[in-house]
Amino acid sequence: MLTPYLPYPDSSGGQIRTQNLLKHLKKKHDITLVSLIKDPTETQYIPILEKNFCKKVKVCLRSRKPFTLKNIIKTGFSLQPFLVVRNFSKQAQQAIAYELANNHYDLIHVETFYAMPHIPSGTKVPVVLVDQTIEFKVYQHYVKEVAPLPLRPLLNIDVLKLKHWERFYWRRANRVIAVSDKDKEEILRLEPNLRVDIVPNGVNLDFFKQKTSWKTSKPTILFVGNFHWLQNIEAAQTLITKILPLVKKKLPQARVWIVGQHQPDSLKALASDSVLISDIAEDDADSIVKAYKEADIFCTPIKGPGGTRLKNLAAMASRLPIVSSSVGMAGLGINPGEHAIITDSPKSMATAIIDLVNNPKKAESLTLASRRYVEQNFSYQVIADKLSRIYQQVSSQTP
Repeated sequence: MLTPYLPYPDSSGGQIRTQNLLKHLKKKHDITLVSLIKDPTETQYIPILEKNFCKKVKVCLRSRKPFTLKNIIKTGFSLQPFLVVRNFSKQAQQAIAYELANNHYDLIHVETFYAMPHIPSGTKVPVVLVDQTIEFKVYQHYVKEVAPLPLRPLLNIDVLKLKHWERFYWRRANRVIAVSDKDKEEILRLEPNLRVDIVPNGVNLDFFKQKTSWKTSKPTILFVGNFHWLQNIEAAQTLITKILPLVKKKLPQARVWIVGQHQPDSLKALASDSVLISDIAEDDADSIVKAYKEADIFCTPIKGPGGTRLKNLAAMASRLPIVSSSVGMAGLGINPGEHAIITDSPKSMATAIIDLVNNPKKAESLTLASRRYVEQNFSYQVIADKLSRIYQQVSSQTP
């Protein structure tokens, strides 16, 4: 298995997904994990991974910071997009070639298309490519909605390169796996001849503590995320600057609580008596669990596509009522009004939050249905079993 991150500690959606899948896949498979790391100190986690999640771990350095002069120049004079250049490691390419030449493997599992350049082009070992999100759509949204106007023409060139190579590596894989119906439809729209399966994201149901009361006169509205992800910054800013002021007109004691890693100064600057900013360490899982347990409403005003949506599954597992944009819950298959309140404007989100605070029985009913839904559909054991069946299909179909 090749991942563009070390799946320990589990601070981002991708890390959480990979770590939990490895935990269950280990029961049936011997897995060699090759992961890219940004900091040599991450090697301290190798013994934990080899003890609990996989047979062997190899880590390979990539550039610590994305926007280095070397990466920018290489992107400018290359047909490859910045995302591929930034995540490429010659060390990883050599390590994978060595493993394939000196050991027998039934298949190669690659997480994210931009890790694919590390796989030897002539390998006979079948490749299963998992695209956790359609990357070019994510960057397309960023360029259109967030990027400074003078930079947009240049960035749009990179988006075109990104789209070309993402499609190229989909075609090169023996099987492509999406995490939602929506992503599968988009992949097949662009590449109708591909075989695409769905292996959704999951949630560790035993990890999160369930709420038992939904009555409050001082509501705390929670948003959780890893703020390396641009969409999370955008969503947090929307919640603080556009939704909270509308909520406070009816619920003056309401406050917003932003919890997550790598929060930028622009977000920290918004802290106030009504806005609590908790910038936590990457391995601080306890603070995440505590936030889901203590908050009253989970609000996800995500606008941009992509991402794992694990934050929403965690809220559902914690029986924390959710008010979300349609994009924020995309791909989870929930029934609006039964499992979560889905609405898209700041005004309608504020109205929904106020309604749930004023109607604790409604909030309780919503969370009971959402907890049952994740129990039935998003257990990692069930998801890992599905992925294991795909492994067997692909390895048996390839000479």
